[in-house]
Amino acid sequence: MVRHLFSTISIRNVELPNRIVMPPMATSLAAEDGKVTPQLIKHYTLRAQASVGLIIIEHAYVSLQGRVSRRQLGIHSDEVIPGMKELTQSIHSAGGKVCLQISHGGSICSKDLIKAQPLGPSSIKHPAGRDIPKEMSREEIKGVVSEFCKAAERAKEAGFDMIEIHGAHGFLLNQFFSPLTNRRSDEYGGSRSSRLRLSIEIIEGIRSAVDEDFPVLFRLGGDDRMYGGLTVDDAHWAALRLVRCGVDVIDLSGGLGGYDGQGQGYFVYLAEAVKPVVDIPVMISGGIRDPHFANSLIEEGKADLVGIGRALLEDPQWAEKAKAELAILQ
Repeated sequence: MVRHLFSTISIRNVELPNRIVMPPMATSLAAEDGKVTPQLIKHYTLRAQASVGLIIIEHAYVSLQGRVSRRQLGIHSDEVIPGMKELTQSIHSAGGKVCLQISHGGSICSKDLIKAQPLGPSSIKHPAGRDIPKEMSREEIKGVVSEFCKAAERAKEAGFDMIEIHGAHGFLLNQFFSPLTNRRSDEYGGSRSSRLRLSIEIIEGIRSAVDEDFPVLFRLGGDDRMYGGLTVDDAHWAALRLVRCGVDVIDLSGGLGGYDGQGQGYFVYLAEAVKPVVDIPVMISGGIRDPHFANSLIEEGKADLVGIGRALLEDPQWAEKAKAELAILQ
């Protein structure tokens, strides 16, 4: 089969009509209690109506302790499920497939917002944070694993086609994996294997909590872009272990303290390191706007899915216009 931007792709039992993905991007359209609003439903449904292959809903906090902004979406309570069902039903009615990214902010959280000392792998200030976090106890770590598992169960009940675990952009799982923010000396710190342990436990817990057919994506912060932090070699190493424990797609990104880059495809270098060593789909984002550039990533085998972020925020019709521009591929 000829691979191109508008060829189909299957993730476990879910078939996507094309390889265009709207990556998770915070909108601040949720209610202050984390619930879905009509404005948020409209925002995503507009993109689903215009041929986006997969929509990944912005990061939803798995617990109040992991909340990073005032109008962030939540998946921390059964009370949010009815609104989430309205969201997934609207996207499905528009012909789209939908994934929910689930997250915990860890030490990037603000004490003022969560009304408690933020949690982190170590008592080290986050590069983008304001407060010194409390080093998490083993009991608190187990609690976070449970929170992620319960969040995944709620997402499935709400009708999402899949979930994505947020392990990038300086959030809690990235904090545990990075040697810059994790200085622990127990089984969750030190070696790469120990620093990745929390992510592995969450993946394995979710795989046990949801049906075998329910896809699980992982957004991997493969390069901290800071001296002494994670590098491309760590992305290569971690990707192999994520596949072994049941991840269905690796969504590559980077930046412990931020992730803006220059030009289009500024995370392609991570895909060039990871894709040759894994046998699951690899997704890449990073300033991609040009349909021909996005298509070349698929045709040349550099990626299996392409995240179109800011361009889709600016123009909900981006995918439809790309389809017309690449009509020769249809």
